[in-house]
Amino acid sequence: MGNTTVKKRIAILGGGPSGLFMYKRLIESELQNIEIEIFERKNYLGAGMPYSNEGASEEHITNVSDNEIPVIFNTIEEWVKEAPPAVLKKFNINAENFNEYKVLPRLFFGEYLSAQFGLLQQVAEKKGIVTVVHLNTKVTDLHDKAANGTVLVTVDTLGELIFDHVVVCTGHNWPKKHEGRIPGYFDSPYPPRKLAMTLNHPVGIKGASLTAIDALRTMARKNGTFEEADGKICYQLDADCKDFKIVMHSRNGLLPAIRFHLEDSHLGKDALIGRKEIEKNIAENGGFLSLDFVFEKNFKDMFPEKDPEFYYLIKDMDIESFVAAMMEMREKISPFELFRKEYVEAELSIKKRESIYWKEMLAVLSFAMNYPAKYLSAEDMQRLQKVLMPLISIVIAFVPQSSCRELMALHDAGVLDLVSVGDDSRILPVDSGGADYHYTDEDGETVVQHFETFVDCVGQPHLSMEDFPFKGLLEGNTVSPARLRFQSAAIAKEEVDSGNELVEQDDDGAFFLKVPGITINDNFQVVDGKGIANERIYILAVPYIGGYNPDYSGIDFCEAASDKVVKAIKTVEI
Repeated sequence: MGNTTVKKRIAILGGGPSGLFMYKRLIESELQNIEIEIFERKNYLGAGMPYSNEGASEEHITNVSDNEIPVIFNTIEEWVKEAPPAVLKKFNINAENFNEYKVLPRLFFGEYLSAQFGLLQQVAEKKGIVTVVHLNTKVTDLHDKAANGTVLVTVDTLGELIFDHVVVCTGHNWPKKHEGRIPGYFDSPYPPRKLAMTLNHPVGIKGASLTAIDALRTMARKNGTFEEADGKICYQLDADCKDFKIVMHSRNGLLPAIRFHLEDSHLGKDALIGRKEIEKNIAENGGFLSLDFVFEKNFKDMFPEKDPEFYYLIKDMDIESFVAAMMEMREKISPFELFRKEYVEAELSIKKRESIYWKEMLAVLSFAMNYPAKYLSAEDMQRLQKVLMPLISIVIAFVPQSSCRELMALHDAGVLDLVSVGDDSRILPVDSGGADYHYTDEDGETVVQHFETFVDCVGQPHLSMEDFPFKGLLEGNTVSPARLRFQSAAIAKEEVDSGNELVEQDDDGAFFLKVPGITINDNFQVVDGKGIANERIYILAVPYIGGYNPDYSGIDFCEAASDKVVKAIKTVEI
């Protein structure tokens, strides 16, 4: 490090899972001459939104198990041996019955993450790294001070503070557009306690993902009872909720796929396309990474050895024909019939500890796509968004078995339906309450269905640059809107002619596709309008980088992204 007397001050904004991994990376790095300050708006560290009361209740569970989670300080299995007895008792968990392959209550996982933060703070103290934690504290703005190489951080309770590096780890954000103003309309199912209502009418849900399942688990318990008899779960409505029903609406009319045994619990992260391969392909493809190249290298090439029969089926398919074939295979039977069939298949996979290999490889592809997506052409990004991601989002949801059993019980009781609404459906909030769902059904008929209670469950929205909370970075032009260049001007003009408002043309005539969020580079540094990366400010807050990171998978994302950030900081400081 250049200066051994002046400490480098690093701010981590947000103390959830991404902040936790960022802290872990920093104290395990060789950057000894640092001070770390963590700013968290809640009164605890570690759990973030998904694993705290903001995102979970007692009925909510993780869709990953201990063996699939990167080690922080110690594994959950190890931590259980020293965890507070009250925590273990609350969740009926102990060292003797703990199974590293089983999913866990989300709130219990939050307790584990919080404990990990404390254990890492002890490590930092032993290493002489000063850590200052600010709880119940909100960072209201950031200003980059390029002239002296610092960042000004404005804090609601502390005023203005100066740092050398700032890492934004503010986590999930569901802006409220109609909720609170329109009765019975919810912009998200979080925090879940708001959905714990006794209702006697149908509830409309947009989406059929894990987010929707969170809403189902909460609402079902408030309006009826799950009971197990002869190894089967059944659902009984309460007497005063006879007209309660949940109607999920899915663009493709499909339920998500079910958790199965992973051969590689960390999804082949060591087998991803190397940097040199990516650079070579970009050079050979007119300055763009080819989506077809990634599909071949990080998906199809995985099969000849592991699953030659499946490879024979797909070896001549491009992305479009592969997705069409997989969707057609799934759409041949009704969604709940397919769900039951896949449940049996997944149970067998877990029992035999044998992967459903094509699904596992699709998860690997999704992870592989995330980081180099910024090098795609606008055309390939549109293909990724419209063609591949809808299949990926279904197949790698990994719905836990207990959630599956509850969905099947609700459907058997006539309390849960799934409606296919296509891409052109619209939800119109109704001032007097709820929303009208407009869609074209499978017979081509126009349908308008009113729901007195409506919940938007499409998951974390990708937010635009205008939604970015730190206006000082916008006003200072420190950040720029994310966009991708079109490889073909003719295709771009067709998009403009068809009314695509996301396509814009530069002064030099090049066409670009605007994508959600702000521009970042491979190291998660913000990039200004001139294309210059900022060595002081890093963004790991997923709602604001969705354009360049189209898929992010929770803890895995936190682990991989934090590694890139620390390596970048070390490059600057050493």
